[in-house]
Amino acid sequence: MAALYDFDTAIDRRGTWCVQWDGVADRFGVDGLLPFTISDMDFATAPEVLAALRDRLDHGVFGYTTWQQDDFRSAVAHWYATRYGTEIDTGQLVYGPSVLNQLSQLLQMWTAEGDGVVVHTPTYDGFRKAITGLGRELRGVPVGDEEALVRELARPDAKVLVLCSPHNPTGRVWTGDELTRMAELAERYGVAVISDEIHADFVHEGHVHVPWTRVAGEAGGGRWALISSGSKAFNFPALTGSYGLIGDPADRAEYLRRMETAEGLASPAVLSLTAHIAAYREGGPWLDAVRAYVAGNLGHVAERLAADLPELGWEPPQAGYLAWIDLRAAGVDDAELQRVLVERERVAIMGGAVYGAPGFVRLNVGCPRAKVERGVEALIRAVKAAQSSTSGV
Repeated sequence: MAALYDFDTAIDRRGTWCVQWDGVADRFGVDGLLPFTISDMDFATAPEVLAALRDRLDHGVFGYTTWQQDDFRSAVAHWYATRYGTEIDTGQLVYGPSVLNQLSQLLQMWTAEGDGVVVHTPTYDGFRKAITGLGRELRGVPVGDEEALVRELARPDAKVLVLCSPHNPTGRVWTGDELTRMAELAERYGVAVISDEIHADFVHEGHVHVPWTRVAGEAGGGRWALISSGSKAFNFPALTGSYGLIGDPADRAEYLRRMETAEGLASPAVLSLTAHIAAYREGGPWLDAVRAYVAGNLGHVAERLAADLPELGWEPPQAGYLAWIDLRAAGVDDAELQRVLVERERVAIMGGAVYGAPGFVRLNVGCPRAKVERGVEALIRAVKAAQSSTSGV
């Protein structure tokens, strides 16, 4: 029986104003590289989403739109109930043009210039830009280092913990116990929590995502927001659109006031609403299929690295389609590795320094298997070439 969805056939994204393919020279200085970079996928979104978008386009009228309607609210509630076994209070829902925009608004509400904002390291570069761009001080704590987390949260000027759950770029899925502990610490020290859960829908088998709404309630509350979007899992970030849950009614009202007045964003993108509703109501089977396909891609990367670079001891991430690879055991120079990747192999792979972690790379495997094969083989050859260059061979 043929597979219901085709993820093997490549879709040509060149010439579509695509950041990953058409904008590769902006980051790497060279056009025409095979990219494994920004975190979107090379797959078309779910057929159910495409069908809903076509129906909406056929209507032909695209006037001002409201997100505060039951079709959208109930779709989000349905998704959390069926995917995470979590009942959400739809009265806590808010909307925004993107997760990072929501993060920026919340940081402006809950912090002042010079305040400390705690994040886990390595750190998604979008967090770094948002926090430092607002004049706040980024305070990094290594993933899994609770002593460092306590120390930073306890500082008098620490105002917010920005949590990436699951964690980007490592793909770490926080356990319920870990999240509950973070909630308890945040409440103890009077630190607000902003939990970015945009990668939650891509948690792999054997791991379970726990939404922040559950642990916030267990820990007694405190100031918190969960921000997310269907755009990552269903691959429609260009439609814009995100949503959040904000626990405190006064904070929720202030957020909405800012969006509707100061930001002038009372009317969301109707195609984003359409896509979210279709994805959350009908897109589950497609998501399960693409996640299984990506898991196969990650397994292939693990197999090839184990065969040719066994010293890395690399294992697939617990979530996501981004292979976070620690190359420090290979003893290669970052700059030399990137030179070989770009000049000889003609591929673009994100260096770990972007996330504050030299010695790592982040390889996007949200693409057909043939492309993954080309990428991992190019990486292996580049590492070996860089090793030879470093040793003077």
